[in-house]
This record gives sequence, C-alpha cells and structure tokens, in this order.
Amino acid sequence: MRRIWPLALFLLVALVAAPAASAAQTTDHEEDAIVVISGDVTVPRGETVDGIVVASGDVRIAGRVDGDVVLFAGDALVSGRIDGDLVTFGGQARLLPSAYVSGDVHYGDERPLVAGAAIVRGDVTKANWPDGGDLLPFIGAFILWLAIGISMAILGLLALLIAPRAAEAIAERSRERVGPVIAIGIAIAICLPLAAAIAAVTLVGLPLAFVLGLALLPLAALAYVAAAYALGRRIVAPPRSRIWAFLAGLAVLRAAALVPFLGFLVGLAAVVFGFGLIGAAIGAAREREEPAPAQSPDS
Repeated sequence: MRRIWPLALFLLVALVAAPAASAAQTTDHEEDAIVVISGDVTVPRGETVDGIVVASGDVRIAGRVDGDVVLFAGDALVSGRIDGDLVTFGGQARLLPSAYVSGDVHYGDERPLVAGAAIVRGDVTKANWPDGGDLLPFIGAFILWLAIGISMAILGLLALLIAPRAAEAIAERSRERVGPVIAIGIAIAICLPLAAAIAAVTLVGLPLAFVLGLALLPLAALAYVAAAYALGRRIVAPPRSRIWAFLAGLAVLRAAALVPFLGFLVGLAAVVFGFGLIGAAIGAAREREEPAPAQSPDS
C-alpha cells in the first residue's frame, strides 16, 4: 500500500473543498490521477492514467493505471494492467483473465473474484478498516481545522486589503523588544475576560458582559491573524508581497494546530502575542499623533 493514503487524503480534501464532482468519466488521452466524488470511471484499452480514487462509483479498467486504484464505495472490473495496489473499501473487485496487478489487492467487504489466468504479484488480503463511526471524530476534527484555517485566511486577507499600513505597523512591533509585547498581550488576554466576568456579577452590567463576551471571539481571531502576519514577515521579508507573507505565517500556525495539545498551546500563544502586537501598535500610533507642546513667542 505504497501510495494509498496520500490518494485517500487527497480525496478527503476534495470531499470537503468541492461541492460535487459527478458524472461518468472516460479517459480519451493520457492524463494524471483521476479523483471522482460521485460517478463511474472507465480507462479504455490503450489509455494510461497515473492513479484512480473514487468515493462513490464503479471503475472499469481495460487500459493501464500507473499507480494505485482506490474505491470507497463501488465495484471494480479489471481487464487491463494496474502498476500498484487495488483497494476496495466497499463493493467488490473482479479481475478478468487478462488482468494484471503488480501490487496487492486489499478489500474491506466482498472478496475479489480473481480469474485463474489473472496475475496478482502481491497478496489478496482482507483489511480490517476502521468503522465509519470510529472515523467520524477524526473527520469532524479535520473539517473544523479546515474551516478555521479558511476563516482565518479570509479575515487576514480582508484586513490586509483594508489596512495595509496597520499590518506593517504590527510587523514593526514584532521586530522590537518582544518582552513588552508579550506582557501587553497577557494583560489584554486576562483583562478582557475578567472585565466580562466582573460585569456579569451585577444585573446592571449584564448587558456589558454579554457584549464583551461576544467581542472576545472576533478579537481573538484578529489577534491570531496579526500573529500570523508577524510570523510570515519573518519568513517572507519586504519588499515581497504582504499576502504571501501572511499566508506563509498562517500555514505554519495551521500546521502546528494539527498536533494534539501542542497545537492548542501554539494557538493560545499566537492569540496572546497578537493581542500584544495590536496593543503596542495602537500605543505607538497614539504617541505619534500627540501634538507637540506649543511654544511661547519669547522662545
């Protein structure tokens, strides 16, 4: 199973990112790997593809597949050549006498029907795939991770388009003394929830606590993208694009978010540091805007 899981992961991303990819597909020329969410795939005799991944549909191979063939729900009819593994999570594979598979044949439901003259260089084995219920938490966590990443990307890009100078001011603060910036961030991260909790104690302050509570999430998101931009500016230095710098920093933070517990700590640190950057940038802007003291005529 050399290339099965990269293909399966690619399919999972396609399932989340694409609303639909359907209809039967028949190759009419040599092409890259085929990924289909819903529909049948046919590789005619004389044609070659790099690999096939199908979420729901049947596969008919009379030509050549230079890679793995993965079916999550559907049947496979093979009379051609597969230079890789054949994997069926659900459904059944049928190998005709002219079929050739250089790798293994794995099945999760019905045992493949292999003709006597068909050639399978590897093993024909039943794999104990995890139940769908066991996979749901992981799929849900991946979808949540992806949704947060997309949301942060949209928020950061909008912020860059609306206030590019503010973004540079934030990046400038990150190049100064980091200690005071972190201290400001910790103070803001503590004071905002504390103020909401204190306001909630009194009936009069309850509406204020509600408003502060609602404001915490977007403020934390803004702090997160500020930290991502500051990090990205260390990777993609000026005069290169601000957008690429932000995306580079966001990619690092979202990659860290995939690691259990460590991802939470990195995200929390990014929010606190982002609060500090925003607070320091606002303080520096206020200092620049303060008018100079008026001078007397005698001076």
